[in-house]
Amino acid sequence: MKIAIGSDHAGFALKEAIKAHLLEKGYEVLDEGTHSEERVDYPDYGAAVGRDVVSGKARFGIVCCGSAEGISMAANKIKGVRCGIGYNDAVSGLLRQHNDANMIAFAGRFMTPEEVMPRVDLFLTTPFEGGRHTARVAKIMALEKENA
Repeated sequence: MKIAIGSDHAGFALKEAIKAHLLEKGYEVLDEGTHSEERVDYPDYGAAVGRDVVSGKARFGIVCCGSAEGISMAANKIKGVRCGIGYNDAVSGLLRQHNDANMIAFAGRFMTPEEVMPRVDLFLTTPFEGGRHTARVAKIMALEKENA
């Protein structure tokens, strides 16, 4: 399975740790950058990973910035992306189980690699439950058509 990842400068170290974790687990990784701690703009990387996911180049996307807020907002502007912040273990699984999320965001300034790796694994291995959640996800996706 191919996973796209990206970060700004504040999320770079965490992105690199996630990348190593994914490779160790046998995932193929598409790294959209950034490739250093030099200051960059997070919307560029959130959007790049989002485009990889909706185009099918990657099955899932993982993005990091200082707070996880800005990069997740940028990713969610790409039509077809459903990105949430994995701020704890339960939510990281529920993003997939209830929301059929295709991206997850983490905060480089507020989350440690030790906290994040189990959340990465939960996100990538939790299936979408379907059922009553299917109609809710469809309503989320329909919102994109309102502004088209």
